[in-house]
Amino acid sequence: MTAFNAAYKAAKRQQAVFVAVECQAQRWTVKADALTAPQHHIDTAVYDAIRNAAIHLIRSREIRPDSSCGPVYFVLYDLECEDRARELAAAPHAALYGDLGPLTQAVSDTPA
Repeated sequence: MTAFNAAYKAAKRQQAVFVAVECQAQRWTVKADALTAPQHHIDTAVYDAIRNAAIHLIRSREIRPDSSCGPVYFVLYDLECEDRARELAAAPHAALYGDLGPLTQAVSDTPA
């Protein structure tokens, strides 16, 4: 928890979007929080893309249905492996900074 809090504070100081991957009970959680970046504007198209990706991942049962999608805080619960969690952390982070490619690629191979 100390490392998590330190990383969150650092993101807040730098006014950057906070993204974290954490292990919880043998499963992985991805968090992205734009509250640490008050000047950062989340475009409607970006929000919609992230929300649609989360819905797709819920329907494919890759993440839990209680995962949250915005508007400024995103959390994806219950991923099986760390590599996939890291991929799904990088994808919305890139999207929040204007690159939807990694998000599209991250969900394109997931069955609906």
